[in-house]
Amino acid sequence: MNFFEFTWSILPKLLQGSLTSLELTVLAISIGLILGIPLSLGRVYGNKIIYTVTTIYIEAFRGTPILTQLFILYFGLPSIGIMFPPFTAAVIGLGLNSAAYQAEYFRGAIQAVKDGQMVAARSIGMSKIKAIRYIILPQMFRLVIPSWSNELILLLKASSIAYMIQVSELVSVGRQIASRNFRTFEVFLVIAFIYFVIVEVLNRILHSVERKIKIPGL
Repeated sequence: MNFFEFTWSILPKLLQGSLTSLELTVLAISIGLILGIPLSLGRVYGNKIIYTVTTIYIEAFRGTPILTQLFILYFGLPSIGIMFPPFTAAVIGLGLNSAAYQAEYFRGAIQAVKDGQMVAARSIGMSKIKAIRYIILPQMFRLVIPSWSNELILLLKASSIAYMIQVSELVSVGRQIASRNFRTFEVFLVIAFIYFVIVEVLNRILHSVERKIKIPGL
């Protein structure tokens, strides 16, 4: 078969693998979002204990390779009786790692909101929690979109490492096809093109969202 015939024959399996990659990315970015917000608030507004705990978490996950973290979850934890299926381990590992990076993005966005707004909110009788909820967080979400979109793209590409713990995502499917057909160059050229298309679509969606919710004057 020539290149185009070969590509057409393997495309269904690669697209199935890409759906797994997307599912893995969506779940992991969601975990990172849920954990990243309280981590960032702990870094900015927490007392000494909360600040220390959140800082240790963030630095630990940012300071160690993500592959090491996945290996600990999938290969290390069974030694103490904790076992996860490959996909679940990948989601947890990527999600916990992403939470550390998202926390720093959120912290930067929070600190970009002028201090006077918190002072003004407290001066009219709002509690600190209400001021964070109604004044700080809405602005944070609008300011963080550019850096957060980078995290989404990086996480999508990082999901390819999940093949190391036997997750049948795009790269894993591609490796299986290449091992049977011995056409590694063509297979991974198609995989690269699929990643490129997905990233471009995500970029366009995120840029559209960014334009719509951009804070005037910033």
